[in-house]
Amino acid sequence: MDILIDNTEAAIARRIRLERDARAWSLAKLAEKSGVAKASISKIERGEMSPSAGVLSRLASAFDLTLAGLLLRAEETGRLFRAEDQPIWRDPATGYVRRQIFRSPSNPLEVVAVEMPAGQSVSFPAWSYANVRHVVMVQSGQLVLTEDNISSVLKAGDSLGFGPPSKITYANQGNEPCHYIVVLARS
Repeated sequence: MDILIDNTEAAIARRIRLERDARAWSLAKLAEKSGVAKASISKIERGEMSPSAGVLSRLASAFDLTLAGLLLRAEETGRLFRAEDQPIWRDPATGYVRRQIFRSPSNPLEVVAVEMPAGQSVSFPAWSYANVRHVVMVQSGQLVLTEDNISSVLKAGDSLGFGPPSKITYANQGNEPCHYIVVLARS
């Protein structure tokens, strides 16, 4: 039982450090935001101190997480996402099919594969891209991407990195389905 507890505490210590590093926060910044002493945070991250539920709750809150959310991130071990386990969603209005290839709470990257039927389009408001950067790469077919009234035509092998958040329309104006990959990075 001690090994399991030690492994869990080590995972929590790593997760706290990862969350802090992901935000480019110093120990002092996390201490200020959480109300937990800088020395205590340092000891927790080095595995020299086991944090109480209260301390973990304050650290989680500083990261805009719940205690459960922080613990879930600490316990996450999976890196392999088998095709049969990847969630698929079909838009009933357009037939647009979205496969979640990769997403992990501990990783800022998300990868999605999309099939856009011929003659269909989908638009997303600017706010849906707040704190997210993304790149689209067409695998087959042709895709017209319109970003704030500026259109780009992408063919197989072409990619486009999006700029600041703006309304975006993905349109397949061709006669065949278009397949593309979207890579998103949360900031």
